[in-house]
Amino acid sequence: MTTAIGDRLDGHVLRPGDPGYDEARTVWNAMIDRRPQMIVRCASTDDVVASVRYARAHDLEIGVRCGGHSILGLGVPEGGLMIDLTPMGAVRVDPERRTAWVQGGALLGALDRAAQEHGLATTAGNVSHTGVGGLTLGGGMGWLARQYGLSCDNVAAFELVTAAGELVRA
Repeated sequence: MTTAIGDRLDGHVLRPGDPGYDEARTVWNAMIDRRPQMIVRCASTDDVVASVRYARAHDLEIGVRCGGHSILGLGVPEGGLMIDLTPMGAVRVDPERRTAWVQGGALLGALDRAAQEHGLATTAGNVSHTGVGGLTLGGGMGWLARQYGLSCDNVAAFELVTAAGELVRA
């Protein structure tokens, strides 16, 4: 089904009944069984901006899913718009600077693998299928945190989309 938002996306829109809809709305806590009006599987930051602006223009509750580990299922809004970041899972590591660039849908396992290729480790969490973004926003306690700090203590910058649909760098 084509929607006004679907025409402007690099990713794609899923609605109830579409192939892949039920898998996309399923999160780690199996007690969460909410049905968003639409799921936008974002392929770019522009998709996230367009999704937020569309949801605001149509008075839809917004949920953002990365790893899907929110115990409360906050990424899955009943009747709202779910921004699914899982297609945006790229990770790059700069071994000289000892830094990583991580997209919003990246999982901890991808970050760990990319760091380990260069003999590096992260302070991030303990569960490989946790989203890096959510983990970091929640503080991010991992095996090396006592020595090197929480994940949030090791962030150089964030590129984020505000609730107004503006892209900012913090």
